[in-house]
Amino acid sequence: MPIPAQKLEQYAELIIKVGVNVQQGQEVFVTCSIDQAELGRLIAAQAYEVGAANVHMEWTDDVTSRLKYEKAADRIFTEYPEYERLKRNAFVDRGAAFIAVVSSSPDLLKGISPARIGNFQKASGEALQYYRRAVQSDQNSWTVVAAASQAWAAKVFPDAPADEAVDKLWNAIFESVRLNTPDPVQAWTAHNENLHAKVHILNEKRYAKLHYRAPGTDLTIELPEKHLWVGAASENKDDVPFMANMPTEEVFTVPYRNGVNGYVSSTKPLSYGGNIIDGFKITFENGRIVNTEAEQGGEILEQLVNTDEGSHYLGEVALVPHHSPISESNILFYNTLFDENASNHLAIGSGYAFNVEGGKKMSPEELVAAGVNSSITHVDFMIGSPEMDIDGILADGTTEPIFRKGNWAF
Repeated sequence: MPIPAQKLEQYAELIIKVGVNVQQGQEVFVTCSIDQAELGRLIAAQAYEVGAANVHMEWTDDVTSRLKYEKAADRIFTEYPEYERLKRNAFVDRGAAFIAVVSSSPDLLKGISPARIGNFQKASGEALQYYRRAVQSDQNSWTVVAAASQAWAAKVFPDAPADEAVDKLWNAIFESVRLNTPDPVQAWTAHNENLHAKVHILNEKRYAKLHYRAPGTDLTIELPEKHLWVGAASENKDDVPFMANMPTEEVFTVPYRNGVNGYVSSTKPLSYGGNIIDGFKITFENGRIVNTEAEQGGEILEQLVNTDEGSHYLGEVALVPHHSPISESNILFYNTLFDENASNHLAIGSGYAFNVEGGKKMSPEELVAAGVNSSITHVDFMIGSPEMDIDGILADGTTEPIFRKGNWAF
């Protein structure tokens, strides 16, 4: 059955009221594909309904994006436009809320030169550091949400007719963001409280290290002395709560930059730069990635790791039980927004300022001194499975179970 317009309106309302929690007189910056114009317009309408002063729509198009990678001059991928940088920075300074609607095909840039993809990721990452610092320190409200496109749906449901695949993907998205409950806003309130309960336990424990064990994984991760676990709702600089990812099932913190040792194997494909990286293993010594192997997309993975010096280190460690809604849907989304919320995961690249005590007010140099990695990129990859055990190691060496067979041990 086609998705009812009323359902999209409810989704747009949830994005505005729970996702970024738009306030009276606030500006809103929305990135959305032209294929999702109906949802984009509904998001704008809902934003104005709650009192937004202005909604800026940043429309994108997968077809012309692909053409650009195929046809544009090489220099285009090493020169991020100055006017685009200034525009983002201006919205940051004006206190805007940022909404990203993701819908692209996981294979959008399949066959494109990895050098072009890597050059653009590096150029954009360097140019948008001011914006990145703002969202990674919760200065501005922001959220990432999804919309079902034909190309993405065909990847997720390859055996279904095109229209049916799109409807199935929409329904899977709605289910994951609790839109199919009688009161979605209340459902998110309850979910937020449940995740915060786990956060409280972990912050009380003050683990010095985490030890991961699973087939293809034996990894020890040290945590900074003043690390903080967080999950679900955050608060911006004005103490307004928002939900950075919808869906979200994780609680996460920052690893100590130079304290990661051992090896870890992926358990789900990673969609990165319009390509799929799959079946990969990463080895660490004193925090640094010293070796990568991949069954698919190995060259793309190398480009990611070599983005800058910081991309050789981890910036996030996140816990998600195997018995969670997205995992139990048994749908492989080929999209990190969903797949990371079905699995324990780590992130290559920058750490979040709010994952250390006082971090939101620290300078970049102070964050590095506190053990937080700095990079122009941040890319999550999935490592969880029903066979994964995780131990927490206290400062005195005492070991306690956190996860057993992929699920919480407490």
